[in-house]
Amino acid sequence: MPQVMTGEEINRAVRRLSHEIVEGAGRPEELLLIGIHTRGAPLAARMAAAIREFHDAETPVGALDIGLHRDDLAQRPAARLARTRIPADITGRVVVLVDDVLYTGRTVRSALDALNDFGRPAAVRLAVLADRGHRQLPIRPDYVGINVPTSRAERVTARLAETDSGREEGVWIEPTPQAAAGTPGA
Repeated sequence: MPQVMTGEEINRAVRRLSHEIVEGAGRPEELLLIGIHTRGAPLAARMAAAIREFHDAETPVGALDIGLHRDDLAQRPAARLARTRIPADITGRVVVLVDDVLYTGRTVRSALDALNDFGRPAAVRLAVLADRGHRQLPIRPDYVGINVPTSRAERVTARLAETDSGREEGVWIEPTPQAAAGTPGA
């Protein structure tokens, strides 16, 4: 299972992405960072801390649960819903959705649907730690930590201290369970 990012590389990517987000938005006070549960939420908090450090500005940060907006509810086991927390009115703001790994684009589509429940932002941007390709929807990130070429028989796994206690931080490529088991068509 090859590791494509270490914990230190994740930290560097978060700091770089934070700079890019502020450069793209203009004023950090007009931003709203919203992390998609589970790992997008701590990444958004890390980005807000970096913006505070570099620009001496408070950027509100929230978390969004997309569980009820997914298009595959019938195929997935019932997941425990996490708490959605939007700390400021999104109307007229530049909202940056933050997630760990971008794959088909369906999670982002669900997040956009969920975001509509809270108002109409001036713009929505997407920041991801890792983009692995294989999109099923016309969604692309505005800010990317790393591009990871993969096959469909692989998955990209990110681990963070905030969500994966006791495990090493990083990003790995690993075979899907079907590919690891040698299932045909995986």
